[in-house]
Amino acid sequence: MGAVVGTLTMQTKQRRPSRDKADDDLEMTMVCHRPEGLDQLEAQTNFSKRELQVLYRGFKNECPSGVVNEDTFKQIYSQFFPHGDASTYAHYLFNAFDTGHTGSIKFEDFVTALSILLRGSVTEKLQWTFNLYDINRDGYINKEEMTDIVRAIYDMMGKYTYPVLKNDAPKQHVDAFFQKMDKNRDGVVTLDEFIFSCQEDENIMRSLQLFENVI
Repeated sequence: MGAVVGTLTMQTKQRRPSRDKADDDLEMTMVCHRPEGLDQLEAQTNFSKRELQVLYRGFKNECPSGVVNEDTFKQIYSQFFPHGDASTYAHYLFNAFDTGHTGSIKFEDFVTALSILLRGSVTEKLQWTFNLYDINRDGYINKEEMTDIVRAIYDMMGKYTYPVLKNDAPKQHVDAFFQKMDKNRDGVVTLDEFIFSCQEDENIMRSLQLFENVI
């Protein structure tokens, strides 16, 4: 995720710095085909107006149409994992950003998710992560869904990891997760089970803190 953020934000440094709020509000409304301006996005997210302006200019520079389709998202994301195949994980990540199921990500979608991942509470971050794993969006995570996500992460990491990953590593990973999370042993993990289990695990909580230092 930080890779995509870095790409979009770095582009802003090459653009002219002096623009006023009215220009940004008008341009955002026209390109994204949405009525929300900076004031409303500031109220809906944990970003300041200045941060939103920087993020928007980077977003529009990378995606001039004002929206990101899945192919473009995959191309951006795959640049940062040259030794692996990031396409499958990028697909799942794209769907998590595309909350409206429109097949594209608007700036509002992007910045709302980013606000949660970078500045949200622990519970908000865990809820977002749960939705990423809940591929069919039925409110539960089953072993097949978790295996698909974990295998996609391993594929993205590639063959040049150290120590070398075993072929059955994704299955072992998922089995361990389910042993910990599926409290009532009904074969699925609920949102409450997911949040409770993650908050009990210091390693998981430390990994979530990495998002806070990306921007």
